[in-house]
Amino acid sequence: MRPRTVDLNCDLGEGYGAYRSGDDAALIAIVSSANIACGYHAGDAHTMRASVAACVERGVAIGAHPGLPDRLGFGRREMQVTAQEVEDFVLHQAGALQAFARAAGSRVAHVKPHGALYHMASRREELAEAVVRAAKALDERIAIVGPGGSALLRAAEAHGLRAIAEGFADRAYLADGSLAPRSMPGAVLDDPERARKQALDMLERGCVATADGAVAAVKAQTICVHGDTPGAATFAAALRRGLEDAGYAIGAR
Repeated sequence: MRPRTVDLNCDLGEGYGAYRSGDDAALIAIVSSANIACGYHAGDAHTMRASVAACVERGVAIGAHPGLPDRLGFGRREMQVTAQEVEDFVLHQAGALQAFARAAGSRVAHVKPHGALYHMASRREELAEAVVRAAKALDERIAIVGPGGSALLRAAEAHGLRAIAEGFADRAYLADGSLAPRSMPGAVLDDPERARKQALDMLERGCVATADGAVAAVKAQTICVHGDTPGAATFAAALRRGLEDAGYAIGAR
């Protein structure tokens, strides 16, 4: 019997200039999909080029990870933006990454918004539409990654794009299925065994135990780890081993 396949993705490429964030080379050797920062919340042209080259060498799917123009807040603070502004932000960033991907003989396979933009586009239909319009203008074969059942994935499906439901192995959830805010104690999970169990619960049961003692419905086709968390590469490697031990092969969607 062939093993089941699950995509393991990571947000990375978030260093810029003289600043480094996470061990991108080690992470790209572990995951099957990379969400590469495109210069607004983090990242720069040189980091994008290096990240794309590493993905091509390793056979890792390249994803654009566009954020809000807020380096100071690492793109994790909501901003008052219009749908047109969001569409322009996403096309600008994903288009830049697509240029590096094409120069390396590859392509951007998916778009996954970063941070506050991810959550805003998951809730607000007009922003979801803006993200999807920009992605589709870039490449009609592109996929959209976001929370299962979100406005973002509904918009992707309505526009004929592949919609990939994402779950987080390294973040705690609330009873409504949303991520626990980072300000809450325990919001970031650092125990690989707990992360493995949470990932398997999402994959096999479609639910997770939450930070507030409930059970939330969370279905996932791809599992995310964050590259900026201390020890992310070691954590991701342990998670991958745990998924493989449970009978899963790791591969891009």
